[in-house]
Amino acid sequence: MASDPLNQVHNVPMLRNRLRRSQHHPPNAAIDITSHGSDWLWAAFAVFTLTDLGMVAWMWLQPKTQRVLHLLPIVILTASAVTYFTTASDLGSTPITAEFYGNHHQDQAGDPATRAIWYARYIGWTFSLPLLVAEVLLTTGMSATEVASALFMQVVFVVSYLVGALVSTTWKWGYFVIGTAALLYVISYLVGPALVAAGRIGTDVRKVYLCSAPFVAFLLFLYPIAWGLSEGGNVIHPDSEMVFYGVLDLLIQPAFLYAFLYRLKDIDISRFGFAPREAVISEKPAATA
Repeated sequence: MASDPLNQVHNVPMLRNRLRRSQHHPPNAAIDITSHGSDWLWAAFAVFTLTDLGMVAWMWLQPKTQRVLHLLPIVILTASAVTYFTTASDLGSTPITAEFYGNHHQDQAGDPATRAIWYARYIGWTFSLPLLVAEVLLTTGMSATEVASALFMQVVFVVSYLVGALVSTTWKWGYFVIGTAALLYVISYLVGPALVAAGRIGTDVRKVYLCSAPFVAFLLFLYPIAWGLSEGGNVIHPDSEMVFYGVLDLLIQPAFLYAFLYRLKDIDISRFGFAPREAVISEKPAATA
């Protein structure tokens, strides 16, 4: 009878964890997530899915004229739920030779070693992060051109970090600089012109924005740190990488979006410069009178 491969590797906990979760999707890199990282990703997937369903239910409980701001959060949470389902299944990654090596989490990996780069995460961010920025900026009454420029830079940030993660040489840091510069552009918009624009709508809108935008800007600023420690510098283990990015995603998406929409629940969205057709029609008689 063939011996159990798990018993043969009882002195190598990391390898044993990989074997336990590799029955369907074996790791394709020497430095990859273990069962602990996969468990965390499944938990995050559950949170994104439940909050997504909750957002849908919340939207239908709102008056028709107030549902518009719930639509983007639904798209954002759906994209993230799909992303976390993919990564939790150990799919959507590719092995890339790491530029730097350490002896703390790579004893079994060898030198040089490949690290799993999760391109599925960046595909999800291409949808979720620009739309999240759009959700915030739509409440400021800024012009479509200004909003579009911020969204474009947010996409540049994600794409640059993806390309940098897929490069195994020092050139990856050039993409890191480009992506970080694009992100700083977005952050400067959030805490600069957008804040001024929100103040023009009213003190109540400015108060909501002042409590929201700095929080988003701070969390966005932490993404380059996570990238530098994981895909860039290969300092932390992929399990820790998943926790770092996961906490950021959970805070900036479901946690922030629910709090943001709750603060806006008593504000008429027509004040932001857009409104659904029902609101426009209902206002016409009053305007005529």
